[in-house]
Amino acid sequence: MSRDAWVLIFMMVVLKIPIAYLAFVVWYAIKAEPEPGVDPSEYSIWRPWKRRDGPRPRRGSPHGSRSERRAGRTRRARVPS
Repeated sequence: MSRDAWVLIFMMVVLKIPIAYLAFVVWYAIKAEPEPGVDPSEYSIWRPWKRRDGPRPRRGSPHGSRSERRAGRTRRARVPS
């Protein structure tokens, strides 16, 4: 058999093993039963983030806000030509 045929066999057979494993893990997770002794009415302590009321405050740009840029600049005196 030529080298290209072996490469094709490798691609068709050997590289399918991780795909088959992933399919098995997903199938097992779907078919798994809940653990015995765990109360299904028990809720998690995780709480979603609470949103503030009203609009979000404006964010500054990476170069600072407009007012900071204006305040930081000083006028240069014009040199007469």
